[in-house]
Amino acid sequence: MRRRITLAITGASGAQYALRLLDSLVQADCEVHVIVSKAAQLVIATETDVALPPKPQAMQSFLTQYTGAANEQIRVFGLQDWMAPPASGSSLPSAMVVCPCSTGTLSAIATGACNNLIERAADVALKERRPLILVPRETPFSSIHLENMLKLSNLGAVIMPAAPGFYHQPQSVDDLLDFMVARILNQLGIQQDFLPRWGEQHLGSHDD
Repeated sequence: MRRRITLAITGASGAQYALRLLDSLVQADCEVHVIVSKAAQLVIATETDVALPPKPQAMQSFLTQYTGAANEQIRVFGLQDWMAPPASGSSLPSAMVVCPCSTGTLSAIATGACNNLIERAADVALKERRPLILVPRETPFSSIHLENMLKLSNLGAVIMPAAPGFYHQPQSVDDLLDFMVARILNQLGIQQDFLPRWGEQHLGSHDD
C-alpha cells in the first residue's frame, strides 16, 4: 500500500515549492491527496506557466499528466468536500503538508476554524497527533504570525518557513526549491537525493 500524504496548497507566494514537492511525492510512490485554495490557483497562474483547471476532477487529470503519476495516485478534493478522507480522523492515517502556507491559513489552523477542507484536514492531523508540516512564506512576520506559529508548534506541528540555505552553493532557482523540498521530505521520512544529509560526506572520509 502506498504511503498517503495530504498536500494543501494555499495562496502564499511560493507555488513552485508546492509543484516540486508534489512531483517528488509522486516519484517517491506516495498517494497524494491534494487540496488547492482559490487564492492558490491564482498564485500558481501568476508565478508559473501552469494553469490549473478549476474543477477538482479536471485538476486531478491535469496534475496526473503533469507529474506522470499513476492512475488515481493523485486525488484532488474540493474545498467544501466534507466527505473526503482528510476530513475525518477515522480515515487512513496521513501526514499533511501545507505548502506554501498563507498566514491566513496559519491563523485559521491555530484557532481551529475548520471553515474549509484545508483547515479541517489540518485540525484532524493535530487532534490525531499525525505529522503536520506548515511552510509559511511571508516576511517580515508580525507578532500575530509568530504567536500562531508558536501555538501550533506547541501543539505538535512542524513550522518550516520557506527559507532555503546556501551552504550547498546553489547555482539556480531550482537548487533553492530543491533545498526546501528536501527538508520537507526529510521531515516526512521519505528518501530524497536533492540534498546530502549534513555530515554524511564527513563520516565517509573520516579517519579514526
